[in-house]
Amino acid sequence: MSDSVLTATGLRKHYCSGERAIEVLRAADLTVAAGESVSIRGESGSGKTTLLNLLAGLDASEAGDVAWAGASIAGLSNNALAGRRARFLGMVFQAYYLIPEIDALANVLMARRMLGRIGAAERARACTLLTRVGLAERAGHLPAQLSGGERQRVAIARALMNEPRIILADEPTGNLDEHTGDAVIDVLLGAGAEQGAALVLVTHNPQHAARCRRSLRLHEGVLQAV
Repeated sequence: MSDSVLTATGLRKHYCSGERAIEVLRAADLTVAAGESVSIRGESGSGKTTLLNLLAGLDASEAGDVAWAGASIAGLSNNALAGRRARFLGMVFQAYYLIPEIDALANVLMARRMLGRIGAAERARACTLLTRVGLAERAGHLPAQLSGGERQRVAIARALMNEPRIILADEPTGNLDEHTGDAVIDVLLGAGAEQGAALVLVTHNPQHAARCRRSLRLHEGVLQAV
């Protein structure tokens, strides 16, 4: 197996419900190789989104460690973490999170703004990515003028904008019909593979999960091979 791009060891996380502590993650371990695709399934409320948030450095675990390309993210300041995140990983969410007031091209370019000035090269890359996801003719359209599947493809292009080492996708087809969802998975797997990015796909869909190189299940706070 090639070098790992992401490693999580012994992740623990709990939430409180009244006086009761609910342990969502109790010893979650994950290693993702460069260019590998990994799916994660689990019951509703099993902690899949919590796990992705920890892997992305959007939340902190109570124990354990997350390392990006061999370097732990523990102890980084918020600014340092945000900068590394922008360069290292892309995220795709069920709810798209596109900015409604700007067009598809500008939404893709938003990923680059954290890294500095946007020039002709960056605009050309964003146009290339929209072409890659089949939206060359929709670059000037606002999110409200796009279908759900088109919005998700814009989100995928945005996730790829900074040439990330890994993409984290949280139920990216959850709001889509079956046919559109299948097409989005085609784009996500294909575009990521073209760019050499690894993929961690959280999904409830067994067919989509099976298309990844490796399938895992999150059960009682632990990741298990399927």
